[in-house]
Amino acid sequence: MEPFVSQVYFGNLLAGTDEAGRGPLAGEVVAAAVILDPSRPIAGLADSKKLSEKKREALFVEIQEKALAYGIASATIEEIDEINILHASMLAMSRAVALLSIVPEHVLVDGNRIPPNLPCSAEAVVKGDARQSAISAASILAKVTRDRDIVQVSQIYPEYGFEKHKGYPTAQHLEAIRLHGITPIHRRSFGPVKKILEG
Repeated sequence: MEPFVSQVYFGNLLAGTDEAGRGPLAGEVVAAAVILDPSRPIAGLADSKKLSEKKREALFVEIQEKALAYGIASATIEEIDEINILHASMLAMSRAVALLSIVPEHVLVDGNRIPPNLPCSAEAVVKGDARQSAISAASILAKVTRDRDIVQVSQIYPEYGFEKHKGYPTAQHLEAIRLHGITPIHRRSFGPVKKILEG
């Protein structure tokens, strides 16, 4: 694993941004942006997918307490279906950066594309959630927020098991769609859902 890159190049105002929820068949895509405080380090930051739920929840609180600024935003299911998941993810990240209470000097974006309409310079960092602490922090805020949202939805649609698979295309989820049909939170443009709608 490559070590985290220091933030000193851009002073205290280096932001990281990442999204959660590109792969699921249901739910919004959620993004976060974070400007960490170098004087208040946070131990244990890593790619949110590599952390246990308990660890993510603890870091979620610590990041919000210690960060200089953070923003959490989303793109709706309708937006995902209208402009596709890639563009919806970019839109959510742009919104998250716009919510920062401090305008960053530079933004590090997880992946290989840069969202539009950012207020400063930016660069894409492949596997950034495992290499850059600010992106890791953003990935944690985004994933915890999205997971919480989808667990709430599972109370409305208990037969789908959203609290277990978080909307991803597991065998259980696909079988539930076959048995019970499509809900308002399903992404109609996604292959498995579209196939059932067309069938």
